[in-house]
Amino acid sequence: MERCPWCEGFDLYRQYHDSEWGVPLRDDRALFELLILEGAQAGLSWSTVLKKREHYRRVFDGFDPEPIARYDDQKVAELLADPGIIRNRAKVAATIQNAKAFLAIKTEGQTFSDFLWGFVDGKPIQNNWKSMAEVPSKTVQSDAMSKALVRSGFKFVGSTICYAFMQASGMVNDHLISCPRHTEIKELSPPTK
Repeated sequence: MERCPWCEGFDLYRQYHDSEWGVPLRDDRALFELLILEGAQAGLSWSTVLKKREHYRRVFDGFDPEPIARYDDQKVAELLADPGIIRNRAKVAATIQNAKAFLAIKTEGQTFSDFLWGFVDGKPIQNNWKSMAEVPSKTVQSDAMSKALVRSGFKFVGSTICYAFMQASGMVNDHLISCPRHTEIKELSPPTK
């Protein structure tokens, strides 16, 4: 299998590429988790976060925004002492703030999925990249998503983070055309107009 070259290096990375990356994700909680993890990655490699993901799920209440929004100073201290996560005070604080912002969107009567997928008109953008050099780090859509998330109170949601999130959640199909997953992902959803 000629995978996208970014995932070569270790088995967990290849498994993630082969089963998750680029698959259209529409579950609110799963999207929230992915957005938090993409923010946690800022300045680091995705492999670092991927290796810690299961532990993150345990200590962050399965990424349920309701309890996370209520985390107090004691819980923050526990998290910052936990070597199983990225112990960055700003990123932990952002997770709590993002849970509150997520709940505010829900209170307004909109699903998080509809809010996010609106930036690609509800359908994955099907790209046809031949090499990694062609793949952008941000786009007009990720710029718009970033600005809207910031307006809604989210943190660690710059355009580059948002584009990585869009790639991972299947809002864009950025598997290289030489990768078998490109066609498999494309067949999961009709192309955008």
